[in-house]
Amino acid sequence: MNILYNIFFFIIGLFMGSFYTVVGTRLPKKEKFIISRSKCDECKHPLSLIEMIPIVSYFCLGKKCRYCKSKIDPLSTYIEFFTGLLFMVSYYSFGLSWELVLALGVVSLLVIIIVSDLNYLIIPDEILVFFSIYFIICRFFIDGLKGTFYHLASGIFLFLVMYGIMLLGNRIFKKESMGGGDVKLMFLFGLVLDPLLGTLTIFLGSLFALPISIVLYLKEHEKVIPFGPFLLVAFAFIFFTKLTSMDIINFLGF
Repeated sequence: MNILYNIFFFIIGLFMGSFYTVVGTRLPKKEKFIISRSKCDECKHPLSLIEMIPIVSYFCLGKKCRYCKSKIDPLSTYIEFFTGLLFMVSYYSFGLSWELVLALGVVSLLVIIIVSDLNYLIIPDEILVFFSIYFIICRFFIDGLKGTFYHLASGIFLFLVMYGIMLLGNRIFKKESMGGGDVKLMFLFGLVLDPLLGTLTIFLGSLFALPISIVLYLKEHEKVIPFGPFLLVAFAFIFFTKLTSMDIINFLGF
């Protein structure tokens, strides 16, 4: 039965990954993403239901559009597979519980913002508001009213910490050092993690971003690197490994 559930969540993740790719590419441009049908990027021909699943289109259509024969971007396929895998991992880690609902929200936030931030350097406020409400509801059912207020306080604390880092960076570099979306994102992290683990995401996100930033700068002289995806990868890593503040305290020897 567990194997069937794992397969089920993987398949659901494939469909949701396709939808999240559409949201992440259309919402920053203020385009409709619910009632408007997907189209080929090249010939603009409307896609059928089966063609809107990138992993199916990519392999069954020979990696080309059925109509104009232009090559299909493999990125959507990778994102879809990655989402399916993380949905399956979510079920495997948390079973059928409210923690699973929270985990699926973490995955959804991760995928949508990675698509949006990598393509447009934008983290849409609509996404942040939606998932703030989503996480607050999950927290209420998991921890009750007291736990919800604790995580609201954690979110405010992490928001202020990142805001302070942004102001410091602006002063040091004499220009905008960080996007406002990255600062707002920390509030959502606090709704899921406690203050210590949330602060750790900043350190890990910077650690993940540093080597890639150096490589991109040396190869392409790219100076603007989206920080949001690296923060989210660190956030998901901490969440799914079930790391606790006590683990951190014990590691530091306190």
